[in-house]
Amino acid sequence: MKDFLQLLNEFRARFGADAKIYRAPGRVNLIGEHTDYNDGFVLPAAIEFYCWVAAAPRADRKLVLHSENFNETIEANLDAISAARKNHWSGYPMGVAWALEAAGKHLKGANLLISGDVPLGAGLSSSAAIEVAVGFALLDQSGLSINLTELAQLCQKAENEFVGAHVGIMDQFISCYGRTSHALLLDCRSLEHRLVKLPPGIQLVICNSMVKHEIGSSQYNARRAACEEGVSTLRTVLPEIRALRDVTLAQLERHRALLSPKVYSRCHHVVTENDRVQSAVRALESANLRALGQLMPDSHRSLRDDYEVSCTELDLLVEIAAAQPGVIGARMTGGGFGGCTINLVESSAVEAFKPNVAAAYFAKTALQPEIYVSPAADGVCRVEVSSSKAGT
Repeated sequence: MKDFLQLLNEFRARFGADAKIYRAPGRVNLIGEHTDYNDGFVLPAAIEFYCWVAAAPRADRKLVLHSENFNETIEANLDAISAARKNHWSGYPMGVAWALEAAGKHLKGANLLISGDVPLGAGLSSSAAIEVAVGFALLDQSGLSINLTELAQLCQKAENEFVGAHVGIMDQFISCYGRTSHALLLDCRSLEHRLVKLPPGIQLVICNSMVKHEIGSSQYNARRAACEEGVSTLRTVLPEIRALRDVTLAQLERHRALLSPKVYSRCHHVVTENDRVQSAVRALESANLRALGQLMPDSHRSLRDDYEVSCTELDLLVEIAAAQPGVIGARMTGGGFGGCTINLVESSAVEAFKPNVAAAYFAKTALQPEIYVSPAADGVCRVEVSSSKAGT
């Protein structure tokens, strides 16, 4: 976790002024994978890894952004924000400023010092964390009201249209609305949401496979296209449907012959995964850990076999984790083709879980996994610093 007093001192040294501190978390998705862009349901939790932003206003309309992670400073004029270099960190904060301005939010210029501790490239949404932290900071610095749902939507718009990554809204939404000790059930169509209490004595343990297969991006687009093809075909007999979220398993089976085997498999994952999210919420709310523990490997098998977005390394991590004492459930999390698994582990078993999983995974792959342990965390906020601490 970042020492925010150190961040304040670094801001003073760089910009010669005091600052306010903001932070927004990364996230892990407990269940509900590849359902978001099908108008479905997801169940993410914010984690205690954050993007931190120190910010102070300027007298002009200039943004000056310094990234500690990349040791680079970028400047822009709020009256003429242009697209950043492709695949460059600055696209995310600049895109948020662009989206806020386009939505009629008249921002003040600001100096921002940005520092992130969300692991990069691990599928834990470092991009949403920087978007939400910067967006919240810019609105607060400009004295503008902050509607968290609108902030999430504008951050998604920034990533979709400015950065060019066609993501759903889950990541930005949970970074805004996360709550300690809770997951968040989100309807990705209506944006209706409610908190779901996580059982005490359970830790979220995230295992990073340390691989990311290059086919991920193109295959992601192919899966989206298959889902759209499935909806288009099914609409000929189910004219009321708008997305796979509207299709029941019985309807899918009844009209299976209309679909190619590949399209059927993709649709089967999404339809059953939406059902699993709802079942997982019921299991959590009734403290039925046995039921929850079955839903997670069911989700993983569906992602592996129907959606075909797992890989050897993720399958191995899930297999190793499932054999450990105190593990409630394990599955891949995120887009797939590498990245992380999410494991629900009894708190008393976590310290043994970490070395056991790491050793077994290394023995099979010669890769050293990174293992992160986090409780569910709060969403974006301004960090209140007492005057006595700020002066130290």
